[in-house]
Amino acid sequence: MTSIAANMQAVIGRISRACTAVGRDPRAVALLAVAKTWPVAALREAAAAGQRAFGENYVQEALAKVDALRSLDLEWHFIGPLQSNKTRAVAEHFAWVHSVDRLKIAERLAAQRPAGMLPLNVCIEVNVSGEASKSGVAPGEAPALCRAVAALPQLRLRGLMTIPEPATAADAKSAAVRRRFAQLRELRDELNAGGLNLDTLSMGMSHDLEEAIMEGATIVRVGTAIFGERVKS
Repeated sequence: MTSIAANMQAVIGRISRACTAVGRDPRAVALLAVAKTWPVAALREAAAAGQRAFGENYVQEALAKVDALRSLDLEWHFIGPLQSNKTRAVAEHFAWVHSVDRLKIAERLAAQRPAGMLPLNVCIEVNVSGEASKSGVAPGEAPALCRAVAALPQLRLRGLMTIPEPATAADAKSAAVRRRFAQLRELRDELNAGGLNLDTLSMGMSHDLEEAIMEGATIVRVGTAIFGERVKS
């Protein structure tokens, strides 16, 4: 078994244990392998071990991988900040976008999604921690954006995504991070009570996927725990 395959099995075990701890079905949590900066060969290893959904942050890098791995019938998720001049490429080649935080971006994705493709699955990125350095709409502005995006053609609004601030004190990690994830879940529930039909919470990464799952994550975005530490350029 390759190290990537072994790492994937370890992550799947973590997901299963976290689900069991809170009475959830592990099948309700999808594993998204975050492959930014990793070469095509690493993705092939993960695919050979059964992984089908891959997350990418950089459009040009992702397009090269999409082309190289076309025969594997993988599902591609865009999870990074998206600029207006890159929306067409994403609309044409991805199944999901997790990082919509402006109506302008959603409108461009809707207009540029080819008519013959299934609607593009979209999550609204919410900045639950209010960090100026992070993308995402403020929680109070999310309802209006969600309603506007839900009305666009060629898009399917699926849910919400977040990246909370890292907890600094080790003994407070679980409680602090879970509060942020709980905030996203509560926002999703409020939106559904208001008439939307959101089924996705994209939250949790290598270091905090357990806390995210305990608060309702349906997609965890895992890179380091699968592929290893990235080499800093």
